[in-house]
Amino acid sequence: MQALKVEVVGSDVRKCEQLQRNAREAIASLGLQAEITQITDPQEFIRRGVLATPALIVNGRIVCRGQVIKSAQIQPLLQ
Repeated sequence: MQALKVEVVGSDVRKCEQLQRNAREAIASLGLQAEITQITDPQEFIRRGVLATPALIVNGRIVCRGQVIKSAQIQPLLQ
């Protein structure tokens, strides 16, 4: 199985770090392989269609925006 590409989008360090921790926890609990990156450039937000941050993008698809969701909420978005 190919590794997931997970991107956390936003410039609010605290919220983005929490969303990234939650994503890592969800990935680990499902036993998945994933590459996780953070995007902090506002121009890149716009290019990707993200108008509310923080946002979570999985394999190029925006799955959450404008909130920090919990690990349990992220798990089904990874499958």
